[in-house]
Amino acid sequence: MSNWLKTILFLIGSAMLTHLLPTSFFRNLDTMIHEFGHAIMTLAFSGQVMYIELYANHSGVTYSTIANSWAVIPVSLAGYMSASLFAWYLFSAYAKGRQKLGLQIITLLAVLSLVLFVRNQFGITWLIGFILLNLFMMIVGKIAWIRNFYYLLLAFLCLEESVFGPLSLVLYALSDPNKAGDATNLSQFTGIPSLLWAVLFTLFALWCAKRAVQAFLGRNKRARPVRSASPYYQE
Repeated sequence: MSNWLKTILFLIGSAMLTHLLPTSFFRNLDTMIHEFGHAIMTLAFSGQVMYIELYANHSGVTYSTIANSWAVIPVSLAGYMSASLFAWYLFSAYAKGRQKLGLQIITLLAVLSLVLFVRNQFGITWLIGFILLNLFMMIVGKIAWIRNFYYLLLAFLCLEESVFGPLSLVLYALSDPNKAGDATNLSQFTGIPSLLWAVLFTLFALWCAKRAVQAFLGRNKRARPVRSASPYYQE
């Protein structure tokens, strides 16, 4: 089975997982990473982040000012690409047995978002609940199967959201190019159609997803017990 086919099957499975969960609470994790990426890139280019808002419908917005107008390009690129790279990182950490570190980084980003950026009521409430839940999971993380289950739950949801987010952007760009979010911002600045930017986000997300799935399958393959073979000596 090709790696691309495996990636597609994993994405379908992740999407099914999202809709089978009795709550959509965890889907805001991808939104948090997306908006955090915008904020950090804004600061990197000497801009000012006023605040971030996270909403119950899993959307978000970063309000900021940028000193240099051309910086709108890296700032607009940072959202979806940060989410895609982060999903890849979570599976890479899993492949190396570093779930604890991955969970610590997730929690740290949530704390930084709460302290520095997020200011609306829902966003603050969600972040506090998410941070407390992560801390609890780290406490009970000595029980390996609980830690792994929770970590992979977050990882697969991030994987699904990181791909289907930009894919939905393609649909928005097709129906109304002026309502395609970051793709529209890039189009207005560069003159390149928002549809092409949305496709770029999607292709990058799929590439990161492929690498994430390869890391996950590689970890599981290495974890399988190897049957002992007859000794063989070579002079």
